Amino acid sequence: MEPRDHDAVLELNETNVAVLSPMDAERLAWIAGLASAALVAEDDEGVLGFCLAVPAGTAYDSAFYAWFGGRFADFLYLDRVAVGDRARRRGVGTLLYDAAEAAARPHGRMTCEVNVRPANEASLGFHRARGYAALEERPADASGDKRVVMLAKELPAA
Repeated sequence: MEPRDHDAVLELNETNVAVLSPMDAERLAWIAGLASAALVAEDDEGVLGFCLAVPAGTAYDSAFYAWFGGRFADFLYLDRVAVGDRARRRGVGTLLYDAAEAAARPHGRMTCEVNVRPANEASLGFHRARGYAALEERPADASGDKRVVMLAKELPAA
C-alpha cells in the first residue's frame, strides 16, 4: 500500500464500515505505519481490495489486538480486510489472505476476529475453510449486542 492508494482504501473501508471500524486518513496512515503488511490488490482500474496487519508489540490501540497480545508472545493481527463490489468472488480476498499469511509466517500465527452477532456468515465460512480456529467469543461493543469470535491460524515456518 502506497500513500496514493489511501483515498481508495478509505472509500472501501467506508463501504464496508458495517463489518469494519471507521477509519479516517490520519488513522489509516498511523495503522499503515505500524503494519508489517499493508497490502492492496489492484488492476488497471484501481484498488480492488486491501488489508492491514499489525505485528505483536506495537502501540496499536485495538482492544482485540490487546486481547491477542495477552495470550501470544508473537502474532500478526489482521486488523481489517475489504474487497470492493466489482472484485467480489474473483479471488481477491484469497490473494490478500495468502499474502498476509505469508507475512505472518515468521510470527507463527495470524489472528483476527469475525462478527458472530450479527453473524458475518461469509467471513466465518471463509476463515473455517482456511483453517482458522475459534478461540473465544467476546463482546464487540459496550452494550454486548454485537459479538465477535477471536480466531487464530497457526503458521509453522516453511
